[in-house]
Amino acid sequence: MRKFGSIVLVVFLLIMTGCSGETKTEAQKEGAADKLTSFSLGVATWVGYAPLYIAEEKGFFKKNGIDVDLMTMESNTDRRTALAAKRIQGFASTVDTHVVSAASNVPVVQVVALDESYGGDGIVAKKEIKSLQDLKGKRVAVQTDGGASFFWFLYLLKQEGIDFKDIHAQNMTAGDAGAAFVANKVDAAVTWEPWLSKAKQTDFGSVLATSDISPGVITSTIGMRRDFVEENPEAVKALVKSWFEAVEYYKTNEEDALKIMGKAMGQSTEELKGSLKGVRFYDEEKNKEYFGTKEQPGKLHELTQLGSEFWKEQKLIEKEPNIDDLINYSAIQ
Repeated sequence: MRKFGSIVLVVFLLIMTGCSGETKTEAQKEGAADKLTSFSLGVATWVGYAPLYIAEEKGFFKKNGIDVDLMTMESNTDRRTALAAKRIQGFASTVDTHVVSAASNVPVVQVVALDESYGGDGIVAKKEIKSLQDLKGKRVAVQTDGGASFFWFLYLLKQEGIDFKDIHAQNMTAGDAGAAFVANKVDAAVTWEPWLSKAKQTDFGSVLATSDISPGVITSTIGMRRDFVEENPEAVKALVKSWFEAVEYYKTNEEDALKIMGKAMGQSTEELKGSLKGVRFYDEEKNKEYFGTKEQPGKLHELTQLGSEFWKEQKLIEKEPNIDDLINYSAIQ
């Protein structure tokens, strides 16, 4: 009887061990799902950010272990305020915008480049104006209180050795600047489509320059809270990986990708194709080139530094932030 009891006990323990194993497996499955790191990103309705919606729709975020809430926030100021208040953990904007955030004591660090304007922005001018040098003394409509258009314009002037003070700048948004030029109220304007095309249709205007002459200058990146990046390095790597996968999906499944992005942007496929003509997405290879390494920084470091210098000179910021604190290379390498 004692032998029989021992056998029964062994069988019982084996059964319980098996059951326990099954229960543990289920718990592990549930635990894996719970391990998704959740965070929010602020994004504007801009085609350069559209692949983020591919990553969401095709499940790239969740496959890589993150749950990302893409929050539509059109204003840079709103996104910056939300980041400072920890209502979001990151937001997409141009490099110069992140400089302003850092100078405002918002702990932001750039982790991945998304896209660049490649012909979508430009300078329109009267036909007698043949070069940037000819803009001296002319009335130029440009948004002088910050923004990518102004940063790009300052960059071009610096390349030509032109002092911004030699330009009779008229402070207008890019859209208003284009409209003012077409109405023949200024000599030139820093603007974007559709005003570039509309300027060419006038009998007095032409396109003096477009952003494809300066690759990488008007570039959008995702800036995230530094504390979040330090505490969640794997989640940041997952975000970057998801972006790369989304860009590759666009390359290899263009028709489906355009439908997804068009829906997110509120555009038809044809409208979106037109919008994308002036934009280039940054894939993994382009990011590695743009970021470089901490030891050998790429163009991102140079432009972040320039943005800091430009905005300080224009008195848009009071102090220049530490540029090295504004770039995190770990998720790209």
